[in-house]
Amino acid sequence: MAQAWWKEAVVYQVYPSSFRDTNRDGMGDVKGITTKLDYLKNLGVDVVWVSPIFKSPHKDMGYDIADYETIDPRYGTIEDVDELIVELKKRGMKLVIDLVVNHTSDEHAWFLESRSSLSNPKRSWYIWKKPRRDQDGNPLPPNNWAQILGDARSAWTYDSNTDEYFLSLFTPEQPDLNWENPEVRTAVQDVMRFWLARGASGFRMDVINHISKHQLYPDAEPTLGPNFLYHPGHKHYINGPQMHEYLEELKVNVLSKHDAMTVGEMPFIQDIGEIIRTVKSKTGELNMIFIFDLVNIDHMPEATRFTYRNWTAKDLASIITKWQQVMIKHDGWNSVFCENHDNPRSVSRYTDDSDENRSYGSKLLCLMETTLSGTLFIYQGEELGMRNIPKEWDIETEYKDIQTVNFWKKVQNLYGHDPDHLARWRTNFVKLARDHARTPVQWDNSPNAGFCENGIKPWMRVNDDYPTINAEQQMKHQSPDELSVWQFWQRGLQHRKEHADVFVYGDFKPVEVDSESIFAYVRTGTTGGKWLVVLNFSGNACTWTIPGNLHVKVWVAGSHSKAHVEKPLSGALELRSWEGVLGQCEA
Repeated sequence: MAQAWWKEAVVYQVYPSSFRDTNRDGMGDVKGITTKLDYLKNLGVDVVWVSPIFKSPHKDMGYDIADYETIDPRYGTIEDVDELIVELKKRGMKLVIDLVVNHTSDEHAWFLESRSSLSNPKRSWYIWKKPRRDQDGNPLPPNNWAQILGDARSAWTYDSNTDEYFLSLFTPEQPDLNWENPEVRTAVQDVMRFWLARGASGFRMDVINHISKHQLYPDAEPTLGPNFLYHPGHKHYINGPQMHEYLEELKVNVLSKHDAMTVGEMPFIQDIGEIIRTVKSKTGELNMIFIFDLVNIDHMPEATRFTYRNWTAKDLASIITKWQQVMIKHDGWNSVFCENHDNPRSVSRYTDDSDENRSYGSKLLCLMETTLSGTLFIYQGEELGMRNIPKEWDIETEYKDIQTVNFWKKVQNLYGHDPDHLARWRTNFVKLARDHARTPVQWDNSPNAGFCENGIKPWMRVNDDYPTINAEQQMKHQSPDELSVWQFWQRGLQHRKEHADVFVYGDFKPVEVDSESIFAYVRTGTTGGKWLVVLNFSGNACTWTIPGNLHVKVWVAGSHSKAHVEKPLSGALELRSWEGVLGQCEA
């Protein structure tokens, strides 16, 4: 398997609004990132991916960009970014830019021109369609596609000035660019060149598989039922007919001239052939994509965002085994992640975040992530075992995300007369909202968790548990029995790098995938030997029998232990709740 720096890199995602505030406005900023580079380097991070910091009205927390080459004043200046890049390079680290080019803000100069008149040269830079009409002649959307961040609404926004609708898949303030227009594609390439020339080392490409729409714009199937006017239309814009052509242009015209890293956000896609075509070594357009099966494990298929279903270790094992083996077999490449800015905290989602078990669950997930093949992504605070917003917080006053706000309004309109139904939906919001990942990073036990100065109100409330869950405490933690979550992550990342032949590039074979509690697999390298990983994804103690063909020499790490784990090397293996162990085996 060909080696590359971006395959071995540990990538740390920074959600800038919630990382660290230095300019005393209650919102994180670029200088706040720079002040914590030594912290990240000490953890074991190689690449910092920063969510959008560009000029934006912030209707979707910066994913509505009004200028790709200007930094939003709330985050700082472009000189601050230059300084960040310089300081990263001093530490042998790199910067990845969040490239959001499926859509812009409706305040972007391109769109202001586009909407100004039917004859403006930039009219065709966006997707405009004439309205349908009701029996009274009133305008109706061109089709029944639902808005992604609020499916009670149309994905089309009416412009009365020109009597046409523009496509806005995410929110009315985020009009979709028309990638059919070669001028748009050239403009996107220019944005990429601008940041590569400035010292960026790659791009995370936001919803990049949305860029090619089926040009007939047919109605979506009414999958949400007769009570809904609008329905998910992703079958008509996910991996559309020209997507690969457009991505190949980016590769040939820009990316091939740089040793850059690319990772595509590509939701809704399940077709293995399509995915491999995108990420296959040498011929793929991108290095890797985010596959969302794991972070959708508790979602009801073909349902709205906030529907929930139970799952077991068997489901988790099936997902991970599938994609580990697919990429090895077809010479593709994985991204490894359990968290990002769009999902709840992993310790709350996949394990037990109670005071008793939070640390064990966090380490269990760390042990899994650091032993899987692919480029490893850590989301800010994951290394601390930060957990979800407390259940008691009020949705209407404490939750900030536009998706949460829109869906909660829809649920109240539909079920406000039914307290029991409303309570069930609220339970799902508490489990699945994007807001959980967006509370400020907990640096220490001072007021506001060290995110911003005492007396400054943070843009979003700090989780109430910061006095006992924070970076300072975990980095200084001393115990003869166990490591803190941060220390466990630090050691796990170091061990992964020392044994990259095994855990980055090695073979993957499942050993236990049928249990409702235990997931076990073997990783084998060309020169690094054979290693057994056993993970108890349950709140109960379990006994698992080590297969007779595996001979463990030593257990080198465990989620419940600081030093070598005292476990039998063969036969029955007793695992406590949320316990994971890593063993080195005889070849």
